[in-house]
Amino acid sequence: MKKLLAVALTVALLATYSGIALAANDMPNGPHYNLNIIGMSKEKKNVEMNNNGHRIFVNLWKKSTIWLYPAPEGESFRVLDANATDKDGGAFQLPLDVAATYCVWVRALGKPGGEAIMVTCAWDPVAEEEVCGTAVIIIREKGKPKKQNVTYELLTIDGVPLFDESLVDYLWYYDNKGLKVAQLRFYPL
Repeated sequence: MKKLLAVALTVALLATYSGIALAANDMPNGPHYNLNIIGMSKEKKNVEMNNNGHRIFVNLWKKSTIWLYPAPEGESFRVLDANATDKDGGAFQLPLDVAATYCVWVRALGKPGGEAIMVTCAWDPVAEEEVCGTAVIIIREKGKPKKQNVTYELLTIDGVPLFDESLVDYLWYYDNKGLKVAQLRFYPL
């Protein structure tokens, strides 16, 4: 019985992690952390730096940077800087072991139209170059918003987990082409 349970759990985790959706490509149920990425046509002014408002403002028709930081012990997800419309970019805190303990899903919300390309990058101090993983394309089409499991793309750089010590200065580049709202949901595994 224990062996059967272990095999079932392994298959479920692999399916979730590899992007094979369970329950007809629907997001999991249960507790999660929401992060809304909101496109703005102008630079956002007067945004509190440390607001933990579960949203980050990005440029609507340009590229934005969201810096990623590991959470201190005892802390979890938190928006550190909600304004990614300025030259400094936004900042988001995630659990240190997020790649091993969470899956992340994305969906485009709002009126149909627009898309964004999101990619995880970091600096490789040995090769002295920036390395980036596989990009995610988020599109708001007509009809019900489509959901995508983007765990691999947003929590690793081609298999290297977020916050692995072999790389430094982790970030998400967000290239917005008119997408008003992208919602990320982080579910514990």
